Amino acid sequence: MTPTRPWTLVAVFAVCGLAVWLIVRMTFASLPPLPWTAVPWMLVLAITEALIGRNLRAKMQGRRGGKPLAPMAVARMAALAKASSLGGAAFGGFAAGFLAYTAGSLEKIVPRGDAINAALTLGAAAALVAAALYLEHCCRAPAPPEEEERGGLPGLERDER
Repeated sequence: MTPTRPWTLVAVFAVCGLAVWLIVRMTFASLPPLPWTAVPWMLVLAITEALIGRNLRAKMQGRRGGKPLAPMAVARMAALAKASSLGGAAFGGFAAGFLAYTAGSLEKIVPRGDAINAALTLGAAAALVAAALYLEHCCRAPAPPEEEERGGLPGLERDER
């Protein structure tokens, strides 16, 4: 699995934002109010992923005792991080598209409420993407010591023939 590329997240964000802006532009009058319930769940997920990343990194660097990490557990955390960053970019794009449309009607009560909810959702999505990228970074294997890179054991020098 390759690391998440920032341009992939930007592309997902832009495509989702444009699609939602076009849909909302045509159907805003018939849409229900934008819910706020995604905000706390994305924030809870972001905080959880940041804490998992901090603990995982400490364990991989040997600062925490206990059982060694199973490679499959680290791979699962990396998959969670990748999925969360893409999901956060998509939710952020949805919120940005909705916010872009409603920002022009802030003097009206319903669009103002939707704009506030969209802005909060956009902020929570940004926090989720940041936490997911941090978790993905923490899942990378540490660099091997220099002695192992040269092919020898610590304290022993190789023949230079």
